Amino acid sequence: MIDKKAYQKMDYALCLLSAHADGKDSGCIINSFHQVTSSFPAKFTIAVNRENVTAAAVEQAGSFCVTLLAHDAPAALINDFGYRSGRVADKFSPYEVRRDEVGNPYLTDSMVSRVSCRVIDRLEIGSYTLYVGQATEAEVFGSGEVLTLNAYAARGKAVPPTATVYREMVGGGFKCSVCGYIHESETLRDDFICPICRATADKFVRQN
Repeated sequence: MIDKKAYQKMDYALCLLSAHADGKDSGCIINSFHQVTSSFPAKFTIAVNRENVTAAAVEQAGSFCVTLLAHDAPAALINDFGYRSGRVADKFSPYEVRRDEVGNPYLTDSMVSRVSCRVIDRLEIGSYTLYVGQATEAEVFGSGEVLTLNAYAARGKAVPPTATVYREMVGGGFKCSVCGYIHESETLRDDFICPICRATADKFVRQN
């Protein structure tokens, strides 16, 4: 028997993962950023759905930047990077963008800290790729607390579908079988397109 409530007790930081490739900035909200060694330089892992535009950018760049969202990060920022697809919008255009030493974009407003990494290993896990990164840069932007998955859910908001770990809604809705996005509705139009990965309606499964 597997009781999902056992591991739903865990909490995760919400972060902005970003990378620059092919002259384009890509970014999405994740909660899979974890430090896995305390050696110097430290090593971290991220897990990203391979259908995500940012995953392709990380793969091509061979590096990535992660910024940790502040506890009071505005909903607009999370909507831009958690619910919009990079295939149809330049998510960074409304923001003041800074760059790390290899050109990956990052934001400082509503962020607590930043870690940039060089990819040193990868492992494919189902539809996800687990990247191991070695820190190349790190800095602190503020002293506030980090926004976590549970704290964001407590705002009454569904967890961004680009996040690797999310709390599924109970009763109703349709889940994208490609990227995990959950469309919170009792019906799904035949012409519905996933706002994250652009999958068509036939890729959605009704949630019980």
